[in-house]
Amino acid sequence: MELPTKAPDFRDKKTQYTIKTKKLSYWLSRRVDDFSWFFRKEGTASKRILKNVDCEARPGEIMAIAGPSGAGKTTLLEVLAGMIPLSRLSGNVLVNNQPMDPRHFRRLSGYVTQDEILFPLLTVEETLRYSARLRLHDGPMAAARVRELLEELGLEHVAKARIGGESNRGISGGEKRRVSIGVDLVHDPAVLLIDEPTSGLDSASALHVALLLKSMAVKQGKTIVLTIHQPGSRILELFDQALLLSNGTVLHHGSLHLLEQRLELSGHSIPRHINILEFAIEVKEALVKDAEESQEEENADLEQGCEDTRRNTQVSNVRETNICYANPQFKEVLILGQRFSNNIYRTKQLFVARTLQAVLAGIVLGTIFMNAASDSMRFKLQTQIGFFAFSLTFLLSSTTEGLPIYLQERRILMRETSRGAYRISSYVISNTLVFLPFLLIVALLYTIPVYWLVGLRREIDAFLYFSLVVWMVVLMSNSFVACFSALVPDFIMGTSLIAGLIGSFFLFSGYFISKEDIPRCWIFMHYLSLFKYPFECFMINEYGREKGQKRCLKIVEGECYLYAEGFLMQRGLKESQKWSNVVVMLGFIVGYRILSIFILSYRSYRTKS
Repeated sequence: MELPTKAPDFRDKKTQYTIKTKKLSYWLSRRVDDFSWFFRKEGTASKRILKNVDCEARPGEIMAIAGPSGAGKTTLLEVLAGMIPLSRLSGNVLVNNQPMDPRHFRRLSGYVTQDEILFPLLTVEETLRYSARLRLHDGPMAAARVRELLEELGLEHVAKARIGGESNRGISGGEKRRVSIGVDLVHDPAVLLIDEPTSGLDSASALHVALLLKSMAVKQGKTIVLTIHQPGSRILELFDQALLLSNGTVLHHGSLHLLEQRLELSGHSIPRHINILEFAIEVKEALVKDAEESQEEENADLEQGCEDTRRNTQVSNVRETNICYANPQFKEVLILGQRFSNNIYRTKQLFVARTLQAVLAGIVLGTIFMNAASDSMRFKLQTQIGFFAFSLTFLLSSTTEGLPIYLQERRILMRETSRGAYRISSYVISNTLVFLPFLLIVALLYTIPVYWLVGLRREIDAFLYFSLVVWMVVLMSNSFVACFSALVPDFIMGTSLIAGLIGSFFLFSGYFISKEDIPRCWIFMHYLSLFKYPFECFMINEYGREKGQKRCLKIVEGECYLYAEGFLMQRGLKESQKWSNVVVMLGFIVGYRILSIFILSYRSYRTKS
């Protein structure tokens, strides 16, 4: 990749941005867990990560933030990207000499994290296309931007290749890094912030990425800020200025030539085979001494910086109320639904396993409980009820396969929504709609063999109602898993929590212990149980209506001892509950989805603020 030889011409270009920090400090509170916001008290700052940082990143240039591990490089980059709450900063972050509005700035900038958060089953072109459709107005503009990016990033030869992951091979590490950059370039941001763009790459791939960034800065006038750990000499030549950090303190800010002069003035001779930045990190004591001399003066400005921060926060809150999205919500749901469908149907192990599981379970259970509802089995009422209970246990416990998918999507969701790409509600609605036909197929594959083999009421309306209830059950379970996948931190915690709650729902369903015998302090669990309502629906469907009411369930000495009508009365069930319970199950489905929106919105809010 060749760099332009003449000076850049930024006329007729979009607005460029200069980012400055003045006396910027950042600290961590003593409690750093997920609930630190609840426990934090005034004056609990324990460790300052950044200490009175002054820096400036200009259009058309690359500023590299360097330093040893733990120097505060990534933290400073997150501050410049608007990802850290203003309330935890002192000093000023200015964009074109105006206080930064974090949410607005996140929309006009691009921020590429070190770990590549991409869908492994999507192709390179699909990854960029979906990002472009969400960040731009869906249409020819998005398609043109994808073609332009593929050429600009040198990814045309792998456009149809899948990203790949741990379990399936895909594109190379350097290509994957360029795709990650491309995802945040689709809306052509004027500011690009990248955390360790060359990390984990070989020297050739690292140089290619660095040349790409330099070309963007020079040709397009972008303001580019990146962190770097151990850059090679050829990459180092591409940086316009370097910001050298040590323990959160600025040791140098300016050109590498100026850094070389400072080291020579302090009596250091730079070896021939070591680049200037690596050598500066090795002999940082000479630069630390200069920084410490002005520390007392800088600390005196801390309180004033806090006051500035509070004012900046107020400005940000006012502007955030007027955020608009690139697409209307209906369009967002359509785009996200298409992306989610691709991921679901390309997860062949999940799709095949789930369908085979439904078919085999239907056949096996059908043969085990075969003719359990026929006249010859009328004395085995408990066998029929046991079939209903076990069916629900199988259906509710077998839908946790969505947990790893939801957890993977959550990371991408947090990144995309923090940049204003789409609404969280659009995401929840889209994957709900995608799961509707998939789970309907699963429900029918189970009910078709099991219903007729068991010998339940041989009427088409009874079969259709049974299938509807099974569909509602798997939808309830899927919504339940979606809700808790938004809450739990990882897969292990998620499976443990979901399994425990499913077991509790079964315990309080009324199968093991009747409603009347449940202690009053636990009665709420009976009404929250996902087993209760479909379990009652199965029994009403089988033993209700006129035919069911005349059906004898137990004969003693040649006379009918228990009719179906009496059995339902013993259970406290009425024919009217047949559809009211369906409405309650629908309420669970919608309720868990709405609750997941609130949880994800809170997570996103924590990320933004």
